[in-house]
Amino acid sequence: MLSRRHLRIKVLQALYAFFQSENDRIDVGEKELLKSLNKIYEIYIYQLSLLVEIVEFAQKRAEENKKKFFPTPDDLNPNTRFTKNRIILQIESNKDFRRYFDVYKINWADQEDMIRKIFNKLKLSEDYKTYMDNKISTYNHEKDILVRIIKKYFSGSDTLQSYYEEKNIHWTDDFHTANLLAIKTVKGLTDKFDENSKLPTLLKNSTIDDPDEDIQFVKILFRKTIIRSEEYIKLIDEKVKNWEMDRIAVMDIIILKMAITELLEFPSIPIKVTMNEYIELAKMYSTPKSKIFVNGILDKLIVDLKTDNLIKKTGRGLLEN
Repeated sequence: MLSRRHLRIKVLQALYAFFQSENDRIDVGEKELLKSLNKIYEIYIYQLSLLVEIVEFAQKRAEENKKKFFPTPDDLNPNTRFTKNRIILQIESNKDFRRYFDVYKINWADQEDMIRKIFNKLKLSEDYKTYMDNKISTYNHEKDILVRIIKKYFSGSDTLQSYYEEKNIHWTDDFHTANLLAIKTVKGLTDKFDENSKLPTLLKNSTIDDPDEDIQFVKILFRKTIIRSEEYIKLIDEKVKNWEMDRIAVMDIIILKMAITELLEFPSIPIKVTMNEYIELAKMYSTPKSKIFVNGILDKLIVDLKTDNLIKKTGRGLLEN
């Protein structure tokens, strides 16, 4: 379910932590990397459960309104479209979801004020009014309102982000990734999804036929970058003119090491894909000039690695792409 870019980002973060620490045990660093990946899944389940909680709060509010001293006709006969959202009912009754919910010990009881604020903001929005007033409600309409909630009312909530940060400082980095995964899940559901269906997994399972599956990709990229670190430093040093290695951003060096590892260790990944991905990582996680620096060094490295016949790509045209 995670994209390769997300996986590269997690490996980059793990490598930065490893190289900055005094730890020299690769197995410990790898364990922390896999743990950080699992934490993304945990916050993803939290986000799905928050959708359920928001709907349950709306149901609770509707029941309270019926008990007013002077209830309005709308209080007595509320519009139940939101509280009976079919996608929410599917998720809530799903055994896989319930199992993760229990494993992570999720409980929103002490966050009623935050949930109330999110729901009240939603209720006043045009998104909600349009959804509730629409004469026709299709399965896609049910999906659409939930996707909008995640995009606008979860992703944009500083209170929610602070809540996750207090639970786990690393969740701040994973917050938006988890939102994307929740959106992907909602969009991918069908009316055949039932209590026995499986939720999407975070990573693909590696198989004998396809050893380049996600878990192997992560492990090889992490381990080989560390094991061949000194060798790659020499390659980089040869291409850096008028620069002392200790003046180059640490993140740039790690990004270049990862890129070399991917070029040499993953025959099914095109050169151009690797090039573009690590230039993008430099833009996202390093200095303003890092994109140009990484681009230039990789260009030179790839020429030499090709000349020395060290880059071996399988598949038609991959060597040049």
